[in-house]
Amino acid sequence: MYLIHVRLKEPEGAAVRPDLAGIVMSYTEEADGLEHVTVTPGPACDVTLGLFLLADDLREAEKAAARLARQAVSDHPELRGFRLLDAGAVLVPGPWWSA
Repeated sequence: MYLIHVRLKEPEGAAVRPDLAGIVMSYTEEADGLEHVTVTPGPACDVTLGLFLLADDLREAEKAAARLARQAVSDHPELRGFRLLDAGAVLVPGPWWSA
């Protein structure tokens, strides 16, 4: 399973939609491997989606996450004005980095 972060820019003055995770989940198909979506509001009208996906590799998971977010933003009327900023896995430093 991969955790892919997708950052969205909300329209000026918009509030984070409480149903944003559900909206994104509604665009998934079984082949996408999407298991769960989290929503974290950020600064300056940014919101980060955490998409947990089952995929064969990281590249496939990143492409699926970006495709799902892009489709939701372009197709769902409640997400008009949202923009996809980026999508990718986040590298988390661990104790092995200093070895």
